[in-house]
Amino acid sequence: MGGFFAVTSKTDCVFDLFFGTDYHSHLGTRRGGMAVYGPKGFDRAIHNIENSPFRTKFEKDVNKMEGNFGIGCISDYESQPLIVRSHHGTYSITTVGKINNTDAIVKDIFSKGNTHFLEMSGGDINATELVAAIINQKDNIVEGIQYALEIIDGSMSLLLMTSKGIFAARDRLGRTPVVIGKKEEAFCASFESFAYLNLGYNNYKELGPGEIVVMTPEAVTTLSMPGTDMKICTFLWIYYGYPSSSYEGVSVEQMRYNCGALLSQRDNVRPDIVAGVPDSGTAHAIGYANASNIPFSRPFIKYTPTWPRSFMPTIQSKRNLIAKMKLIPVHDLIKDKSLLLIDDSIVRGTQLRETTEFLYQSGAKEVHIRPACPPLLYGCKYLNFSRSTSDMDLITRRVIQKLEGTQSEEVLKEYSNPDSDRYKNMLETIKEELNFTSLRYHRLDDMVKSVGISPCKLCTYCWNGKE
Repeated sequence: MGGFFAVTSKTDCVFDLFFGTDYHSHLGTRRGGMAVYGPKGFDRAIHNIENSPFRTKFEKDVNKMEGNFGIGCISDYESQPLIVRSHHGTYSITTVGKINNTDAIVKDIFSKGNTHFLEMSGGDINATELVAAIINQKDNIVEGIQYALEIIDGSMSLLLMTSKGIFAARDRLGRTPVVIGKKEEAFCASFESFAYLNLGYNNYKELGPGEIVVMTPEAVTTLSMPGTDMKICTFLWIYYGYPSSSYEGVSVEQMRYNCGALLSQRDNVRPDIVAGVPDSGTAHAIGYANASNIPFSRPFIKYTPTWPRSFMPTIQSKRNLIAKMKLIPVHDLIKDKSLLLIDDSIVRGTQLRETTEFLYQSGAKEVHIRPACPPLLYGCKYLNFSRSTSDMDLITRRVIQKLEGTQSEEVLKEYSNPDSDRYKNMLETIKEELNFTSLRYHRLDDMVKSVGISPCKLCTYCWNGKE
């Protein structure tokens, strides 16, 4: 995934940039970067943050950097921001998104005279460098950004900093957010709406799909009007978004309460306690407990002071080990208890199976699993939630292959229908494989209702394959 933050200020912006970027650390795990423009021109710092927090890695840089404009990012993959010299002049750029048609774009750019791209480890082209190359095909930056948003298959939001101001653009269908904050003599642009609140900024505006603005310390000016069609990622509310953020006016934390409440209304079990898998399952569990009058409890505690995030490192066996070692049991709340456990989703199923075994070993009598979203049937085509090489990484697809021997679109469509026999067979098979007492997923219609905005504005591709 990834997130970004930008500041234009009449005074030095580095303090705000540093903390605003750091507030996006939940969105990425590999790289962090900041670039500023000031009296000495452009300056930049990029660090590996796989084993150390963003703040730790950038403390020395903050004391040396100075500027009135700045952009920063947290990234899972690319080293960024980049500093680019082109016929547009020198600028710095950072992006959040996914490009599915890289090869076709690169081929087209080569045919127009571009000489080379630098390869990252693994042979991939840095997506941010590719976006810069697309922008540089046009006569001015705004036309270049519009062209990039138009031709990229996937999604692409970006910040581009020049010596005159910072351009901010939300991807064409608004799959990810870009929000603007304002305080005296400064504006900021952010992926997460909460990231600027403690820095003294107030909400100013949320960019619409495909909208492009230029930001200076004095004003935010729209250069390309937003489109009418939107497909914002629903999974931002379910999992990736930070609890104190809101998207399209809908609070992440409140949505998760709504989600848990609706999940409880279709349930038929009466456990002793309701619990959430920390951290993202906790709010869903609170909503379920409040609506069902079943006590909420924390039967295990996530130990975070020294352990890295559960999806680091990238080697799956290590991820599973870390996820397990971070959970510390509270035996008095587990022994001889019937537990209903809510997680944001089930992807591969490995970690949740180990969590369930962990609860049984700690004395649990029953473990009922309630994912806060429907079964994931398709890998995301639009955002870098993961770089799985195959949909077969999903437990649902492995189970369907086992049951059917095929995975045609017609078959998958039936497996996405919660009222079909095939759907019920899939759930029963997953329940047995992962050793759950019972399994009930959230329904898609209930999950969409939990968000509360028009269904046509939400992307639900990973659950039903509809674009």
